[in-house]
Amino acid sequence: MTSALILGACQNVTPVSSEYFPVAQWRHEDGQDQPYLLAPGDTVAVVFHTVPELNRDLRIAPDGSITLPYVGAVQASARTPDEVQSELVRAYAGELRNPQVDVIPVAFDSQKIFVGGEVQTPGMMDLPGQIDPLQAVIMAGGFTDRAQPRQVALMRRMPGGELMTAVIDINSGLNDPRLADFTPLRRFDVIYVPRSAIAEENLFMEQWFRSSLPIDFSLYYDLSGDIRGR
Repeated sequence: MTSALILGACQNVTPVSSEYFPVAQWRHEDGQDQPYLLAPGDTVAVVFHTVPELNRDLRIAPDGSITLPYVGAVQASARTPDEVQSELVRAYAGELRNPQVDVIPVAFDSQKIFVGGEVQTPGMMDLPGQIDPLQAVIMAGGFTDRAQPRQVALMRRMPGGELMTAVIDINSGLNDPRLADFTPLRRFDVIYVPRSAIAEENLFMEQWFRSSLPIDFSLYYDLSGDIRGR
């Protein structure tokens, strides 16, 4: 991809270089299905075709692992089910003859977003399908009377691991529905409504973002960039 995402007439999406937000491409929803990456909270059914007594449903732990007999903890977060299946075949090669294993997602509790700042009920909430930042704010009870709706921050971990933000003018979309062309949210997106203009990204990240996210989100937004996200 060579072009940056245009999120709509009322959104500023030009990446700005800083310690936390390196200049990189912010890719738009391109209509292509992406491989589903497992995350903490998801549940997978692990099916052993030749040793059914090992079959079990496992919820992915906050550290991203699942634990199975004989092989212990196996990393599942930020991997596709097929990648976890391949890892289990390798892990059980020394324990079983010709291990045949399937990994099947059966529950998707990682479908969450976080809305913080000047909203009535900030916190983590379920992502109920394809919603936009305005709908997320409404789900959080709407703006407080101290909110700055012209500079709402949307933060997202991109498929390559980089962390990106856009600043969205939700107020314009409220005043003129023709301008409310907001991008659909993805799981683990963070919406932050500031009290005043976001003038300094680094200070914002240091004072709020890094200290206020729930454990599931802070792990996913590991600033080292080691975690893949979708």
